[in-house]
Amino acid sequence: MKEVFCIGELLIDFVAEKQGNNLSEAKEFTKKAGGAPANVACAIARLGGKSSFMGCVGNDPFGNFLLNVLEEEGVNISLAQRSEEFTTLAFVSIDEDGERDFVFSRGADKEFKYSPSIKNMFYNNMVHFGAATALLGGNLEEAYGRFLFDAITHDAFVSFDPNYRADLWKNKEHIFIKKCMPFIEKSTLCKFSLEEAKLLSNKEDILDACAFFHEMGTKVVTVTMGAEGTLLSSHKKAEIVPSIPVKAVDTTGAGDAFIGCFLQQISGLKETNELIADFDLLVKMVAKANKAGAITTQNYGAIRSLPTQDQLNT
Repeated sequence: MKEVFCIGELLIDFVAEKQGNNLSEAKEFTKKAGGAPANVACAIARLGGKSSFMGCVGNDPFGNFLLNVLEEEGVNISLAQRSEEFTTLAFVSIDEDGERDFVFSRGADKEFKYSPSIKNMFYNNMVHFGAATALLGGNLEEAYGRFLFDAITHDAFVSFDPNYRADLWKNKEHIFIKKCMPFIEKSTLCKFSLEEAKLLSNKEDILDACAFFHEMGTKVVTVTMGAEGTLLSSHKKAEIVPSIPVKAVDTTGAGDAFIGCFLQQISGLKETNELIADFDLLVKMVAKANKAGAITTQNYGAIRSLPTQDQLNT
């Protein structure tokens, strides 16, 4: 089984409950562990895979809490770093349909530093670039780019999830698009939301968007579309893989659960080339990943809501 290295932010989600449609109406908050790459690492570990988290938290009680959660979930935290910067915080409001309203207070995640000694660990393993904050500058952005080069030159399977947050890129969308392109070009697998696919491709038709991403270089494209399922696309074929019906209360970790489950399945393959060639296998994997994402929406908080293999097998 291959190990999956997940690079990016680990943060505190202060989740507002019992409120209206946005943060301005929120009165009560509950502390949850979050951060897209950390969620993915936990999803992989909970399903029996091997995952390592690479990121930075503060030397404070929040940082202690976050690393303890990952360790309890079975994630390798030996590559995590600590900083005198405060731990990054996100305030999250959930509306009646499970949709989110975000405000970030950025701290230690940007301080994650590149370490050349890590690259040899990537050989014949997997590296997932799925941070929401990695392209916002700081040491993390530099490390992100250098680790992409290391992953490519050490024959790692590379996956990318842009995790676009509109509030972080207001009036700077063109910069976000430009910074995402090298990762789309070099990744075997890219996971997009419908909004991200249209933004990054500048295409309204989703099949045209997928064709654009394939021309850029990525081999397998998934576009998650909530209750409608996921559009799966390879160079030769595209198909919408349906999800399961659920009553969503919090969609915060759905995409992370999806890609975590997908990567965990891929990590068990002897040769990832067989994945690219076998569209039927991809469909089965995406169907299972859809179920993982759907289950996660039924509870508040991403990590604690992630499914186990027993839940996926029922």
